[in-house]
Amino acid sequence: MIGLGTLINTAAIVAGGVVGLAVGGRFRAEQQAAIGKACGVSTLFIAIAGAMSGMLKLEGGALIAGRSMLVVLCLALGTVIGELLGIEDGFERFGEWLKRRTGNDGDSRFVNAFVTASLTVSIGAMAIVGSIQDGISGDYSTLAVKAVLDFVIVLVMSSSMGKGCAFSAIPVFVLEGGMTLLARLVAPLMTEAATGNLSLIGSVLIFCVGVNLLWGRQLRVANMLPAVLLAVAAAYLPINL
Repeated sequence: MIGLGTLINTAAIVAGGVVGLAVGGRFRAEQQAAIGKACGVSTLFIAIAGAMSGMLKLEGGALIAGRSMLVVLCLALGTVIGELLGIEDGFERFGEWLKRRTGNDGDSRFVNAFVTASLTVSIGAMAIVGSIQDGISGDYSTLAVKAVLDFVIVLVMSSSMGKGCAFSAIPVFVLEGGMTLLARLVAPLMTEAATGNLSLIGSVLIFCVGVNLLWGRQLRVANMLPAVLLAVAAAYLPINL
């Protein structure tokens, strides 16, 4: 069944949010804060591993770093585009609308939880590649694996940040569902180089999410999202960045 992967991933995020809220209610405020910090540290190391796998390679027995220019240009130009478009403000407005519509006006953490969790589970190559596989052949295995990871991530986040995290299922459903429907159009664009670039820049953005989890909203990560599209486009340049 085409689209099953998106449904599994969406359900896993909602389930993670529900379980996280049930578990988080058993902890005191300082314990919830400690769980949040632990989630931030974990996010940082997952992102570092993903970024380093894209930037480091063995050459002649030596470890060589590369693709630094790709990271710098994509992030710088992507952030300029995102700031001009006001993507983060749009996320926050949608979060505020959700907060009102779901009767959570009294939850001061709702919007931050929604934005942070949405960025964490939406960014990355697994969502794009998995959706394309699902849309073309009905192979939902990649999204099923992602669903397990997202379940754990949202569970931990919800236990410390609140119910807004569970609503990150909405942008995931829209993104993965849209990519699944457009899979036959998008698939030719996602070459090995394009997927590699997307994975690298996605990992850097997830690192930024980890920074926000540890030290508060220091970075407007949503405004950096155009960097992902630029990374895919960079794969078609006649020069290697």
